[in-house]
Amino acid sequence: MAREIPMYSKFMDMNGLILKVKRGETPAYRFLRTVFRFMLRPRAPRLPRFLKPLFRTIYEGYFGLIALFRTARVVLITHPLFQSRCTSVGRNLSIETLPYVTGNLEIHIGDDVTLGGKIMFESGRILDNPRLIIKDRAALGWNVEISVNSEVVIEEDARVAFRCRISDHDGHPREADLRALDRPIRPQDVRPVRICRSAWIGNNSHIMKGVTIGEGAIVSANSVVMTDIPPYALAMGNPAEVYFRNAGRPSKKPPAPSENQPQATT
Repeated sequence: MAREIPMYSKFMDMNGLILKVKRGETPAYRFLRTVFRFMLRPRAPRLPRFLKPLFRTIYEGYFGLIALFRTARVVLITHPLFQSRCTSVGRNLSIETLPYVTGNLEIHIGDDVTLGGKIMFESGRILDNPRLIIKDRAALGWNVEISVNSEVVIEEDARVAFRCRISDHDGHPREADLRALDRPIRPQDVRPVRICRSAWIGNNSHIMKGVTIGEGAIVSANSVVMTDIPPYALAMGNPAEVYFRNAGRPSKKPPAPSENQPQATT
C-alpha cells in the first residue's frame, strides 16, 4: 500500500494539471490550452490563388496513386487468393477487398458478380457440404455477413446492401439449458435461404433461416425477415411485414415518349 500512494498522488497531480489547462487559470495555462486546441482542430490559412493549380495537381496525383496501388493489390493478390478459395468463379468478378471465409464452405460465383469490402462468409460444423451460391450479376455491399450451414442462394440481379446479415440457422439452440452447455444446433434447425432474382435487401437487414425473398421483392432497411416475402412485395419492420404487393412488378407497357422525344410517324 505504501508504494501505491505516491503513484496515486502523481495521478491526481496530472488530473489537476489537465483541469488547470482546461480552465486557463494563468497565461501559461491559456497558452497550453490554445496549443492543444490547435493540435486537436488544426486550421490553415487560405491557399493563395496562384498555388491552387499546383496543389490541385498534387491532389489528383495523390488519389491517382491510391487507385493505382488498389488496382494492383486487387489484381495481383485479392482475386487470385479469393478465387483459389472458391469452388467455381464466373467471368468479370469485381471485389473491393478480400472476403474473409471460414469453415468448409463451398462457394460458387456466377458472371459479373460484385462484392464490396469487408465481407465475411462463414460456415459451421453441423452439415458436411454447406454451399453459398451467388448467381450472375448479383451484388453484395460492404460489411455483409453470410452464415451457411446448409445452403444460401442469391439469384441473378439480386442486391444486398451494406451491413446485412443472412443466415440459415440461429447460431445456437433455442433451449436455454442447451445454450448453457454450449451445445451445437441440431441439423433439423438448419433451413436454407433463397434471395430470388432482382430482389433488393436494404441496409442493416437480417434474413433469418428458411426464408425465401420472392422475385423483385424489396426489404426495407433495418428489417428482420423471419417469414417468406412474396414476389414484388415491399416488406419492412422487425419482424418484417408485407405492406405493399406488386410494388416493383415490371410494366408490360412500353414507356411513354417524353415531350422532347419525337413521335414515330407512319
